[in-house]
Amino acid sequence: MVLHMKVEILRLGHRKLRDARVTTHVALTGRALGASRMILSGEEDPTISRSLSKVCRGWGGAFDVAYRRDWQEVLKSHGGLKVHLTMYGMPIQDMIEEVRERARDGVLVVVGSEKVPGKVYELVDYNLSVTNQPHSEISALAIFLDRLLEGRELDLEFPGGDRRIIPDNGGKNVVRMDGGTTSSGTAR
Repeated sequence: MVLHMKVEILRLGHRKLRDARVTTHVALTGRALGASRMILSGEEDPTISRSLSKVCRGWGGAFDVAYRRDWQEVLKSHGGLKVHLTMYGMPIQDMIEEVRERARDGVLVVVGSEKVPGKVYELVDYNLSVTNQPHSEISALAIFLDRLLEGRELDLEFPGGDRRIIPDNGGKNVVRMDGGTTSSGTAR
């Protein structure tokens, strides 16, 4: 299945030492749930791009990671809808239909790291909350993408790659595309 909506992520304020794992998980979540690209702002960190390239080689699909120092320019120049995920925003359940309608030509999802500058709230079209309680930006991104894409992202196909998972209720079943099978786990 192919999505007809372009989804990109702007990761604000990345700190190389502190945020590498979480930023990588933001990218992995975005990739798995329909985003095609993440723009990294904050400290430049080529390891994020290398990690995602390795994932795409192994599991298929394409996902681009780009670095842009000036996040304000990214927001000002983006032609599509801009949505900032924040616990201080409007409830997603009240706004998602309007956002989905307006996002037909694409959406840039803003995901913060360190304290988000107040200017972000002004430069986006929507400030949305996935609950008004402290939680993970990874979970907020996952819930937003699922609501935005109405579950269609769960049927995405990722062409290329050298391995695939065969769903199995009894353990891990990974098929390597070179003909080999790697299985592990315990049958129930």
